[in-house]
Amino acid sequence: MAIPEPRRASPFPPPRLSRRRLLASAAGAVAALASAAPPRAGAAELTDLTLREAGDALRAGRATAEDLVRACLARIDRMQPSVNAFITIAGDAALAEARARDAEIRSGRWRGPLHGVPLALKDNIDTAGLRTSAASAVLADRVPAEDAEVVRRLKEAGAVVLGKTNMDEFAAGGTSVVSYWNPVRNPWASDRSAGGSSGGSAAATGARLCPGALGTDTTGSLRIPAAFCNVVGLKPTYGRVSARGVIPLSWTLDHVGPMARTVEDTALLLQAIAGHDPRDPASADVPVPNYVAAMRAERVSALRIGVPRALFFDRLDPEIAAATTTALGVLRGLVAGVRDVQLLSVTTTPLVTDDEMYAFHAEWLASVGHLYQPSTRRQLEAASKITARDYIVARREIERLRRNVGAVFGGVDVLVTPAVKIQPRTIDEALRRAAGGEALPPELTNTSAFNVFGLPAISVPCGFTSGRLPIGLQIVGPHFGEARVLAVARAYEQATPWHRQSPP
Repeated sequence: MAIPEPRRASPFPPPRLSRRRLLASAAGAVAALASAAPPRAGAAELTDLTLREAGDALRAGRATAEDLVRACLARIDRMQPSVNAFITIAGDAALAEARARDAEIRSGRWRGPLHGVPLALKDNIDTAGLRTSAASAVLADRVPAEDAEVVRRLKEAGAVVLGKTNMDEFAAGGTSVVSYWNPVRNPWASDRSAGGSSGGSAAATGARLCPGALGTDTTGSLRIPAAFCNVVGLKPTYGRVSARGVIPLSWTLDHVGPMARTVEDTALLLQAIAGHDPRDPASADVPVPNYVAAMRAERVSALRIGVPRALFFDRLDPEIAAATTTALGVLRGLVAGVRDVQLLSVTTTPLVTDDEMYAFHAEWLASVGHLYQPSTRRQLEAASKITARDYIVARREIERLRRNVGAVFGGVDVLVTPAVKIQPRTIDEALRRAAGGEALPPELTNTSAFNVFGLPAISVPCGFTSGRLPIGLQIVGPHFGEARVLAVARAYEQATPWHRQSPP
């Protein structure tokens, strides 16, 4: 079943299994698969491999794709109750796909660094034959007939889909606690939010359930959970990666991007999914470089960093402020210079996001509104009152900002800010705030502007609070400047130990 078009009748499935029975059956399937035949190498050793290391091990014959998938399934079986990162686990299908990739290696066919590597996908990204629910009861039994374009490209690169990760319902949040399948829990502290809305992808990557994952980002949904879970999350330039086959939140602001444990792994994932898609009206027809080669070739020592302090540094948590100051000190030793800059002010995000969300959901809200989580339903009902005039003015302002933001890069090459202003909230507090209708949570305020601008932005680990909660640093580049962003992020990563830390 393709993503239903907005404002058309939705072919709802027959009555579904209860959520408890679905979760129980998924857990049982994973346990059976994990115990059926243990991997040849140590499971812990295999799940500790980065994406690049896993691909190298496969190519060198030190492990098989089936080994890797079984190791991941065994770890998911152990960790899923504590993190709730997955909604659907591919199980038999993932093992069958792994065996097919192993057969290709034996026959001499090598698709590239993702060949045979197991990956996870956010549950709003369509997967043929595998449930895609967007964490909502509205679509709890929906099984698409066709892969999203990014999934098609990952499979063409040889990757194996492990399963679908938990998220905020229809991506309408920044905490991943408002889900029909219950909240995602942070692998660093199970009482804390993993961030959102791609929280399941970040938690799965951070907890070593998979070496990498895809998520989406409309106001920060890749970078916020990456910061909270001590992984790398990249939002590419708007249009750089196809969003066709992804259940939308806002067509104007949606981005699809990768998460991994290192910057290089993130570049490898971006390489596989980037490029023009003529069937996606927002897709940009711009040549795709070799990101790893371009990242390594960039002379970071010649680059200049701009720091937009206004708004982005206001009301920072003291520990995040200290970590950011330390990170900027490290960067000063790596680049040609660091100076303050002024960035254009952005105020249009909620109007456009909410109105486009309502446009997609209007008919479902009228017919099966009771199936939405209460906070999502309230957001949609409020969005229904936005006038056409207000939306048109806001949409025009976004186009103006996207055309003019390039001027900030006249004197600098990248921008640096804290990724998130606050520490991860407790799940209880996040649920209370969602129930109270919090308009623009502080989790979103440092990331959402770059969705409006359409600029590439990455979050990389930059330290921990005194309570051992991760902190992220955001690096932003000009349109289609992903290689430069990756280069600065990689230089910082190599100069610091944060990305090598594992959750307890």
